Amino acid sequence: MIPHIGPIPTHELFVGLGVLAAAVVFFVEARRRGQSDERLLHVVLGAVTGGALFMRLGTWLQHIDLRDNASLAEQWLYGNRSILGGLVGAWLGVHIAKRLTGYRLRTGDLFAPAVALGMAVGRIGCLLTEKPGTPTGGGWGITLDPTEAAATGSVAGVPLHPSFVYEIAFHLAAFTVLWFWLRHRDLPPGETFVWFVAAYGVFRFLVEFVRGNEVAWWGLTRPQLFLAVTVPLLLARIAWRWRSGAYAPTPERQLTEVNA
Repeated sequence: MIPHIGPIPTHELFVGLGVLAAAVVFFVEARRRGQSDERLLHVVLGAVTGGALFMRLGTWLQHIDLRDNASLAEQWLYGNRSILGGLVGAWLGVHIAKRLTGYRLRTGDLFAPAVALGMAVGRIGCLLTEKPGTPTGGGWGITLDPTEAAATGSVAGVPLHPSFVYEIAFHLAAFTVLWFWLRHRDLPPGETFVWFVAAYGVFRFLVEFVRGNEVAWWGLTRPQLFLAVTVPLLLARIAWRWRSGAYAPTPERQLTEVNA
């Protein structure tokens, strides 16, 4: 594990690089689509602010008895970081920023490839600083030395699933599909982000089985319990939109696609 790169904490460094990569992709795509409104900057700031808050505070309420939870200050300083919480916070931050500034256009198609690449970069920090996953009998596992194993509650010398490598690969594949294919397809505005989040939700639910997170209920981790509720809603929305003909090509969208 590599907790620091020079004087900078490794995890924070790659999170920052991920945010930078996402911002570049966002504004490149906004320019391609002709969305040059200066209020977009406020939308991005809303996403970053909401994401940062919920990434830190999204895991605060872990016990029914509020007295068993850390204080908000303790959670902010020492609590676990949650990618799922960050996504929820970013979504809320975008909608609040759009409401405050009066920006009406859909921005999901700008955020989808940006978030995919940003998360791929950010997860490198997790790979270098956190427990990789559960034991695996495969030859691709990551083996920790005694010091690293003690710090993460693992057993030294036992190969562990490189769960963060799986996630980095997923996000890079998602970015490739979004950037080189889906963003050029005739889809309703904003739909690519819904598709990306739904796909990530399914993937994350499955990869949790080898992440080694604490089991909370019914053999599932807290992220899995959250996803068990939210992912079916997203998939049902996609299915409903599909059946209602929302994804059928229209002359207006085809014209927009050609002009883009």
